[in-house]
Amino acid sequence: MENNMKKLFAMMLCAVLLCASIPAGASAATDINFVTAGTSGTFYAISVEVAKLWNENIEGMRAVATPSGGGVDNLNQAKDGEAQIGIANANLVYQSMMGTDAFDGDANPDIKIFAGLYYNPNQVVVTDASGIETIADLKGAHFSVGAAGSTTIDEAVHHLATADLTLDDMKTEYMDVASSADAIQNKQLDGAWIMAGAPNAGVTQILTGSDAHLLAIPKETVEVLQKDYPWYAAYTIPAGTYAGQDEDVPTSAVKLTLFLTADVDEETAYQMAKVFWENWDSLTENFAALKAADPEKACEDLAGVPLHPGVERYYREIGLIEGAPAPAEGADLNLKIVRLAQRR
Repeated sequence: MENNMKKLFAMMLCAVLLCASIPAGASAATDINFVTAGTSGTFYAISVEVAKLWNENIEGMRAVATPSGGGVDNLNQAKDGEAQIGIANANLVYQSMMGTDAFDGDANPDIKIFAGLYYNPNQVVVTDASGIETIADLKGAHFSVGAAGSTTIDEAVHHLATADLTLDDMKTEYMDVASSADAIQNKQLDGAWIMAGAPNAGVTQILTGSDAHLLAIPKETVEVLQKDYPWYAAYTIPAGTYAGQDEDVPTSAVKLTLFLTADVDEETAYQMAKVFWENWDSLTENFAALKAADPEKACEDLAGVPLHPGVERYYREIGLIEGAPAPAEGADLNLKIVRLAQRR
């Protein structure tokens, strides 16, 4: 009994000494693993810089950037507790949350949104000689729908279905963007389905080297898509994006997002959002890829995936979410930073 009491006393003494060694006001360390893509990818370099900003500006933060296999891998790591924040298109985040498609049977209801970044629009390029002016006109066309195994094929399938068509209704080729562009210039294809940020080098090649144009995908078609695929957004490719493009072209798009897991506590998520957006100016100066993002639309077109509560608190504080209370005292500077006009 006496020995047990001595052991208990020793344990209590160690605990007291440990607590005493922690400076007053210090908080427990928070480990954040930021996953994006491979080390050669633009977003890996961005994640390294953002992790550095968090470490420098948030007490107790231990953020690291880790290479990954991209969207699906990032979300799988989040589900397994190996990552807390990462990038993925809104459709993948939604599918992870619901446990469908690549995440079939493995739903992650704890996945949340940190921010919406920029849109990846569908750019359907058709030759003038093909006479194609609507999705319905694609019936019988000789068309490339992207490289085998690419998500661009899914884009074609979803859109063709709005006109009661399938891939079998076309003479379908599975070619990457560069090969598709070459084939169109050599008059071997009627067009190609491309999904990428605009302007895109492949689309530029086609439109400058061939008699071709972008196919309009009207808002009504996007609304039909949204019934089954809530991640789609109506998008406009502005006139002048490409040489010879004299008018705006409506199309559909999917947003690239930053997701955050629910196990990150609210205050930490709030501070992460605050530091991220308050350094947006320097981030866009250093990383051209971010210039396509619109901070004012950070909470839009997220496929119904909820914002992380801590992040939502920040967005409400700066007045970014519609119907939010008046910005908190001192938040006007943050609001100005978040609503920076994008430098193009």
